[in-house]
Amino acid sequence: MYLSRLIAGKYQKPLPELLASYGLPKGLFPKNATHYEWEEETGKLTVFIPSIMEVGYKDSSIVRFAVKVTSTLSQGKLMNIEGMKTKILVWVKVTSITIEDSNAKKVCFMAGMRKSRPWDAYDVVRDGIEEEVF
Repeated sequence: MYLSRLIAGKYQKPLPELLASYGLPKGLFPKNATHYEWEEETGKLTVFIPSIMEVGYKDSSIVRFAVKVTSTLSQGKLMNIEGMKTKILVWVKVTSITIEDSNAKKVCFMAGMRKSRPWDAYDVVRDGIEEEVF
């Protein structure tokens, strides 16, 4: 549950704060995530979740998370995502999440096709529901 951790002598900020500092909504990952590793030099972000989780968001979208989600974090972007799917009739791998227009507050999911979703649907950290299959 997003606790600050002491890593290499310094405290790591909670994941929602890290996402917000890069211009992304705070609730992209489930509250159930236990911790993350982030390499500032390369932007590599790895988020650890205790089991396969599914999160339903305010806009009726559904995202499923593997126990380990990796990506590259940069300003307004999560790229090269592994371990995340969204349901668009069928489950489709999410490859990137970007901020389409910071003024309009739209979050763009690339999952086989480009899908814009409202920012406020992802700005609240939500609990995930445990699933058996990713």
